Amino acid sequence: MKKRVLLLSPLALALAMGGLVTLPETPLAAQTEQSVWHIGPIMRGKNYSYRMPATMQPTREGASFDFPYPTPRDGHVHYVTTPTGSLADAKRIVMRYRIDAEPGVRFIPEEEPERTATMSLYFQRAGDSWTMRTPRHRWYAPADKVVPLTPGTHTVSIDLDENWLAMNYQNAWDIPQDYQTALARANSIGFVFGSSVLRGHGVYATGPARFTLLDFRVE
Repeated sequence: MKKRVLLLSPLALALAMGGLVTLPETPLAAQTEQSVWHIGPIMRGKNYSYRMPATMQPTREGASFDFPYPTPRDGHVHYVTTPTGSLADAKRIVMRYRIDAEPGVRFIPEEEPERTATMSLYFQRAGDSWTMRTPRHRWYAPADKVVPLTPGTHTVSIDLDENWLAMNYQNAWDIPQDYQTALARANSIGFVFGSSVLRGHGVYATGPARFTLLDFRVE
């Protein structure tokens, strides 16, 4: 299978967001869209990542954002995505990131504060209505690849033939045709914050903490 790569290196990401370089065209994302990481989702004019900026901000190491703190009234982050094209020929998603936090800072799911705060890789099919009318348009990492939020540098690598989970909790191996269609018609990719059950329903921190995207690629 021909390898197709969307690579957002720290330097290229930071420079591209500042408009200083032009990234080469890839089949997975348009040049002008690769480096923009949107924070949302925005539904019916409302951004559900409450009190968050519209996009991640460039740094020398990569795009970053600060987690809202110390209560959900101060904000919460849900979805972080970038436009993409078809993932039909892709093999895996690989992401490397770092979380810097003050000692003792904890991460809390906004809707399930009793659970562990998590991050999950994610992609979305074009035409999603953000309702149960399109329950197989949003796909989340397999259950065993959901990552608890902890300080430090971490790498997540997930093959696209693993058992990804749809928004309505159906899995790819049970509805393979719907999953393959979603891959072929993908238009957004990224990662979401929440809990192991409510994947993209938001997270906040109890103190100062920063998320930095060091590397993100589709192979």
